[in-house]
Amino acid sequence: MPNKTPKLTRRGLLKAAAVTTGAAAGSGALTGFPTIWAQNIKDIVLRHAGPPVTAIPAIAEQATKDLGFTVTMQATEQADLLNRFMSQSTSMDCADVSIPYLKYLVGRNVLQAIPLAKATQWDKTIPLFTKSEYPDGRKAPKQGTAPYTVLYATGPDGQKFHDGPTEWLTGMPTVTNADTLGIRPDLVGRPITSWADLLAPEFHGKAALQDQPSVGVIDVALALEARGDIKYGNKGNMTKEEIDKTITTMMDIKRGGHFRSFWTSFDQSVNLMASGEVVIQSMWSPAVAAVRSRNVACTYQPLKEGFRGWGYTLGVMKHVEGIKLDAFYEYLNWYTSGFEGAFIARQGYYAAQPENARKYLTPAEWDYWYGGKPAATDILNPFGKLTEKAGNTRDGGAFWDRLGNIAVWNAVMDEDRYLTRKWAEFITS
Repeated sequence: MPNKTPKLTRRGLLKAAAVTTGAAAGSGALTGFPTIWAQNIKDIVLRHAGPPVTAIPAIAEQATKDLGFTVTMQATEQADLLNRFMSQSTSMDCADVSIPYLKYLVGRNVLQAIPLAKATQWDKTIPLFTKSEYPDGRKAPKQGTAPYTVLYATGPDGQKFHDGPTEWLTGMPTVTNADTLGIRPDLVGRPITSWADLLAPEFHGKAALQDQPSVGVIDVALALEARGDIKYGNKGNMTKEEIDKTITTMMDIKRGGHFRSFWTSFDQSVNLMASGEVVIQSMWSPAVAAVRSRNVACTYQPLKEGFRGWGYTLGVMKHVEGIKLDAFYEYLNWYTSGFEGAFIARQGYYAAQPENARKYLTPAEWDYWYGGKPAATDILNPFGKLTEKAGNTRDGGAFWDRLGNIAVWNAVMDEDRYLTRKWAEFITS
């Protein structure tokens, strides 16, 4: 892996300040200078919280090495992470915030806005996020919580969304992907081409679903619409009537024993598939890779109706200020400048700044992960384990084959409270 370090001019200032602070402070020469010049940047500890698939200690270790202050990672599963955001936001300084979760957090004094001028990699961010359009000018899908609708804030307090670009961000886009169903190709017994296959009778007792309303119900809706049960106005923003019909139908399917499990963690999804208990399910790309690493066949199957899109932003908590806030901006720009993007690419995720990630990937890695080309060499995960053998291609093809075919985004719906209650009834029924 190339060992390149991004050039950040402000970081140079911080390091220079750290070197010169001792002598200058002793002489009284710092009178009138900003606080940052009077403190040692090495003493800063920036606490980054996120889900286990992105809050990875190896990324924090590289950031600490490159930036001159300490970055730590706090990994928490999604449902618990949202609770931490709401009730313990001072226990972290910055966080991976799922794009739909911005609807929960903006307006609750959890996050502060990020000045667009501080985000040096903004112009490298894909237009799918910054303009809600594809590189060829096509408009992006609006079903669900489209990133463009929640990325801009009205002002520096970051407490309201703005419809369209402003000089303030609720969070900086970092990681994205287009999700589909994971399957065991050696066990399903036939081609899988549609979301409707999730509910096919031959997979009775061998299907699984993610137990998270903002994701699981959309997978359900994609399946029900694909097999003709319901035609939704917006699968990512259902009416109460649509929610009722969806949950009622799914309760009948569940009571019939169709679902083997409703998983809540990455490891659960991997174990279900690797063991063969489940042959088709909601899945994440790194989980598919983890199954394959056990020498078990697993495919992230493209489906004719399209993908379910999602993304994360890196947000900064409301309490962060002074030199720590300056450190956050340094970290933000490091985080989006390539190393982290290449690291998560090797798990099967995409960077919101793909050309930056490309600088840290070998040509063979770039061609496989982003280009949709056969692997010129064996492909390894971030920890050096074999992910794919030379000659194979990635499920779903090239970057824009996947991101350019999103049917719906993960969402927090207008009827979120009602959906959450009905989903709980479904899971416990």
